[in-house]
Amino acid sequence: MSKKLLKPRFDVCVIGGAGHVGLPLGVSFALAGKRTVLLDINEVSVASIMRGKFPFKEEKGDEHLKKALKQGTLTAVTGPADVISQSKVIVMVVGTPVDEYLNPHFGALERTLEKYLPHFRDGQVFMLRSTVFPGTAERIQSYFKKHRLTIGVAFCPERIVQGKAFKELKEMPQIISAFDKKTLSSVRALFSSISNSGVVEVEPVEAELAKLYSNAWRYITFAVVNQFYMMANDLGVDYTNIHKAMTLNYERNKNLPRPGFTAGPCLFKDTMQLAAFNHNRFFLGHSAMLINEGLPQYIMQHVSDRVGRDELKKKTIGILGMAFKADSDDHRDSLSFKLRKVASQHAREVLCHDYFLERDILSPLDEVLKKSHILIVATPHSEYKMLPKSALKGKVVIDIWNHLPSYT
Repeated sequence: MSKKLLKPRFDVCVIGGAGHVGLPLGVSFALAGKRTVLLDINEVSVASIMRGKFPFKEEKGDEHLKKALKQGTLTAVTGPADVISQSKVIVMVVGTPVDEYLNPHFGALERTLEKYLPHFRDGQVFMLRSTVFPGTAERIQSYFKKHRLTIGVAFCPERIVQGKAFKELKEMPQIISAFDKKTLSSVRALFSSISNSGVVEVEPVEAELAKLYSNAWRYITFAVVNQFYMMANDLGVDYTNIHKAMTLNYERNKNLPRPGFTAGPCLFKDTMQLAAFNHNRFFLGHSAMLINEGLPQYIMQHVSDRVGRDELKKKTIGILGMAFKADSDDHRDSLSFKLRKVASQHAREVLCHDYFLERDILSPLDEVLKKSHILIVATPHSEYKMLPKSALKGKVVIDIWNHLPSYT
């Protein structure tokens, strides 16, 4: 027999609250006056949060976190899990990744639900925040009904740019969905407390598709320009000039991105989830995957053709930037690591540098610049733009991002 929610201690509990999605959201709710608890198994991150220090790079993260802690509306715990049973709204930020066969994998979400099931109470709202396979919200609503729990399920997808969470949570309208009016009203009130742009109300499966479509659209767009770059490069033409010709004072092309590695924990994964949902008939998505995931191999083939295959075996390659995006400390699914693996098969030695990561494979920047015969800008961190010309003199520089325009 289920138990009812009585006199909740917290307004919001975020399961996975120490991560890139859960932490900024939880802090935002806390700053809006919502009694918020962050539940996460990462002891190091939770301890950092309680000291007022974001465990990853986030604009104004420490400032907002310290304010929320001082305000007394935020706490973070690794356990016990009974904080779930003391909360009105439970936010889950565990999504559905893809497995080695590029199909959605529900294991993490299912294990988390089973682990915390005894702590759920009738009358609560359960909100999914991370990207999920279409139909997952309905599946979870049925899961609670099967276990005789009267819990309203909502899906309200996160769609912020990593590192800009607080700004975008406030400025962007939030997509919300639920299976009943009461649950929808609860999540509407919750997000209205932190967003200046209101909410967009849709059905749960529409919200699930909207999130997947958004990421697939971006992934395909990047694939288009990467293909443009390859075509121009194969012809010996400077794509930078073409991009300028296409975009300068021309409104219809103003949003055309520049080429570069398209990586991170969302775009590729969500495009493949959409392909699986459409019975592997999402041909644009699969084509985009081949282009974007194949870019490291293309770059190395270009280097080999330029330097010479036999000569390349005597050279050292330096890779600048290992995070998946500029000025970030997140290396998840970064194509820089694929580039390193491919490069190690061609060159005598591969050295890597990043300003924001701490990994055993990284070398000091001075060493990379001194020893490398070939430099590849893999992640366009802002500070690389300040490299002196003398550091690049006499080297082959591959800069697909056009990040070092004055030196190439």
